[in-house]
Amino acid sequence: MHHLTFRLRALAAAALGFFAMASVQPAMSEELRIGYQKSSTLTAILKTNGELEKALAPLGVTISWHEFTSGLPLLEAINIGSIDFGADVADTVPIFAQAAVAKLAYIAEEAASPAAQAIVIPEPSAIKTIAELKGKKIAVTKGAGSHYLLLAALAKSGLSFKDITPAYLTPADGRAAFVSNNVDAWVAWDPFLTSALHQTKGRILSDGGNGLASYKRYYLASAAYADKHDQVLNVIFAKLSETGKWVKAQPKDAAALLAGLWGIDAATVEEANSHRSYQVGAVTGPGLSEQQRIADAFHAEGLIPVKIDTTAIKIWSPKGS
Repeated sequence: MHHLTFRLRALAAAALGFFAMASVQPAMSEELRIGYQKSSTLTAILKTNGELEKALAPLGVTISWHEFTSGLPLLEAINIGSIDFGADVADTVPIFAQAAVAKLAYIAEEAASPAAQAIVIPEPSAIKTIAELKGKKIAVTKGAGSHYLLLAALAKSGLSFKDITPAYLTPADGRAAFVSNNVDAWVAWDPFLTSALHQTKGRILSDGGNGLASYKRYYLASAAYADKHDQVLNVIFAKLSETGKWVKAQPKDAAALLAGLWGIDAATVEEANSHRSYQVGAVTGPGLSEQQRIADAFHAEGLIPVKIDTTAIKIWSPKGS
């Protein structure tokens, strides 16, 4: 009996020791997979300064970063579950994703920046108006905000998308085609836009001003991720908002940091950043009104196969909003 009691006490002590050790072990970390583009300014800054990792560490969250050439493949990656969060994409991109029945959630938006994208023509070109683009070859990134700008500008001049020949290219390939005069025009967004204009003396035919295309940018997550990660998303939202304010308050410091990341001189970066609002806010149903106009325009041109309701998507709200 004494022997059995001793063994039970030993087992109990071992068990207590195990639980004591377990209680001081940190919680299992969870990986947040963030997709971003080269033009994702606020994300690029957070990736560089480590502030988001620092803010998420108390929640046991680590980050892996995944770069994409443009917004459409980024949201496709969210849809198939290879990343959790996309930072950030132009207003058109969620519409294409919705048409493909992607299960997404809007997390945040950047206020309108209509001057941050434009239709540009090479310096030697004789083209002076949008109407003169009829029958021309135009470089555009499929599904990007610039895709809608082109559509809206053509419509305003009485043309349809079928009146031009689109060359669907990534920003880098579009720039190469533009610089070598292999296309008649290019629809680009910053920082690529301002950089190309500085280096080539190309000309702007039209930006998104006068109500043509507001050009909001959105931050999205998978609907499944948004359902279960309020705390994480609140931290991300706060950090994005804080970083956006810093870029506008300290334009030279922000430009110096981004110049190295983008391989563009600081003065050009500062000018490009002046075209963007970087004002991060909550997404609302009424705030998505232009999204519906964009979706209807793409559907009317046969560029998306189905008519969609742009409010039929989860909208996550930050705490206190």
